[in-house]
Amino acid sequence: MAMETKKVHLTKKEADGFVIPLGPANLVAVKTDVGMVGCGAFDVTALDSFSYPAARVRPSIGPSITNIDDLLTGIVKEANRSAMGRGIRNGMTGKQALELL
Repeated sequence: MAMETKKVHLTKKEADGFVIPLGPANLVAVKTDVGMVGCGAFDVTALDSFSYPAARVRPSIGPSITNIDDLLTGIVKEANRSAMGRGIRNGMTGKQALELL
């Protein structure tokens, strides 16, 4: 299965969504021109060392984030300092976090 890309329409801009199949799991992320929101596989603390705003989400339903829709409805479980500086907080949805990027 090949990598899937999808445009994600936000209030003030468009973002790029990616789904990369890794066998038993998918690597899922949406990136704006400022930062990104991704599935639990991303190390958002490491990205903070580059002052890159990033947050990870957990699924709102089901066992894992498998696609872009899961990511948008997922719940932020960790945001790095750069992301928190933009107003991203644990408990908001992936889409709400992306709107702040």
